[in-house]
Amino acid sequence: MPIVSHEHSRRLCPHSQPASQNIVEVWSGFASGNHRPTMAQLGLPSPTSRQASSYSGFNLPSDSSSSRSDIDDDDDDYDDDAPLPFPEALARRDFLAPDFDPAAYLSALHTGPTARHQTLEDLRSELRDRSTAISAELLELVNSNYTSFLSLGDELKGGEERVEDVRVALLGFKRAVVEVQGRVRERRIEVGGLNQELRGVKGAVELGRQMLELDERVSGLEARLTVGSLDQGWKQDNDGYDGWEDDIEDDEEEEEDDGQNGVDFVCSSPSKLAVLAREYVVIEQLANSLGRDLPFVRKMGERMMRCRNTILLDLNTALREARKAGIRGQGRVIKFLAIYRTLDAETEAVQVLKEK
Repeated sequence: MPIVSHEHSRRLCPHSQPASQNIVEVWSGFASGNHRPTMAQLGLPSPTSRQASSYSGFNLPSDSSSSRSDIDDDDDDYDDDAPLPFPEALARRDFLAPDFDPAAYLSALHTGPTARHQTLEDLRSELRDRSTAISAELLELVNSNYTSFLSLGDELKGGEERVEDVRVALLGFKRAVVEVQGRVRERRIEVGGLNQELRGVKGAVELGRQMLELDERVSGLEARLTVGSLDQGWKQDNDGYDGWEDDIEDDEEEEEDDGQNGVDFVCSSPSKLAVLAREYVVIEQLANSLGRDLPFVRKMGERMMRCRNTILLDLNTALREARKAGIRGQGRVIKFLAIYRTLDAETEAVQVLKEK
């Protein structure tokens, strides 16, 4: 700030030489930094010495007093000597991260939303304390396992022998496993052979059952065809063929109906021949399932052929008799033709029908 000269003060206040001199002295002291000038030193009237005016009834706030109080409050809030807030201790889990990077960790402490307001010296002190604690934990761990640590070197010595022992044991175990696998393979082959043999036995048993059934059916059919009276021949060997008795009863009822119509047929009835034809078809299917090349089936084929010829002979005779009956025998003719179709003997039927 420039110092006001004596001449300048005269021009400012020509009628007040002592006051101007006082102003110069005061401003000179203010410029030198000793003290601030007051209203009285400057020779200015004090606000309190003014006479009351029409506006003296209003109490206006003082800007200087309010601003000074705000500055004092700010000085109290931002006191340089006040200590910083004590930060939380560094989390132990931060150091246990697999991708822990010291430089990145230290940089993150003072940046970001979780910045720590801590001096570098305090951070160093905290890290030293943490290092000391870790060293103490390591020392305690070593002391608790002191015997194991001492014997660790002795155990490592001569490790080649132990490795060789383990290798030999593993080789022995491998040989044992190979032997067990070999025995398992042999047992599997043996079991497979036994299963195959069992399947063969079951097949042979089933074949024997079918052969017995074929023999029983052929014998039953022969019993009904070779004896003069079919009923007596069937009653001598009727085990397992209860259904034929019902057919015989139906045949007797059919003969009674024919007698009531005034027709007396001597030959076998259509129902009786149909039963014999169906039984022969079943026997033929059973023989085909067994195989025609089987010796037993070839031997049974001769008996089956005799039964078929006998049935066809009786059927031809009955068809001729029905044709001779004229109109009253037409129903029987149709039934006999159906039996020819069952036996796959249409040629024999045509030959009989061509006869005069």
